[in-house]
Amino acid sequence: MSALRGWLGEKMTTLGMWLFLDKKVYRRFHNVIVPTSNGTTQIDHLLVSPFGLFVIETKNITGWIFGSEDQPQWTQSLYGKKYSFQNPLRQNFRHTKCLADYLDLDPAVLHSVVFFIGECTFKTPMPSNVLRSGLGTHIRSYQQVIFSDAEIHRIMQAIQALKDDRSLNHRAHMKSLRERHASTTTCPKCGSALVERTAKKGANAGSMFLGCSEFPRCRYTKRG
Repeated sequence: MSALRGWLGEKMTTLGMWLFLDKKVYRRFHNVIVPTSNGTTQIDHLLVSPFGLFVIETKNITGWIFGSEDQPQWTQSLYGKKYSFQNPLRQNFRHTKCLADYLDLDPAVLHSVVFFIGECTFKTPMPSNVLRSGLGTHIRSYQQVIFSDAEIHRIMQAIQALKDDRSLNHRAHMKSLRERHASTTTCPKCGSALVERTAKKGANAGSMFLGCSEFPRCRYTKRG
């Protein structure tokens, strides 16, 4: 059932973008798998425009949603029960970083957007790029021209090459995902080295864990 909700949510997002955004200005790609230095990453929806690239992560979640930009885990409250899920902003951070590296672009020209679908309510203040509605309005609010026609053409060709590469399929991506998260040497979030650290406070004070060498820019940790 959750897989069906996810599929329906992505179809709704796709339909919404087709209906409310000019396809001559916003070129659309869906389910783009990008090779990286440590596996692959999959982007739900990608819009190429003169105003930058919009990397859209969709979440089909119902109930009350609690979270902040800095929390590694957000919370869904549904019928009195609470469930944790990965902070989608952090998830999309990897998507934007990997795509910027692949396309040789400044990450600043990629706009991260998280779009919640379903009957959910935000119970904590959310950043302006975390939405339950108004996706088209948010995207159209960016009006500063960044890319020339030639640059857009280059980017479009590079992304289409990814779509045409049969080795970049869902099965290969899932295998890459499992291998990346099993690694004890490479951060699955940003691809930097993992290093041993010692917890200095809290219930786990004195215990060893693996942390990203790029801390505090990347806060990924894993039990050693």
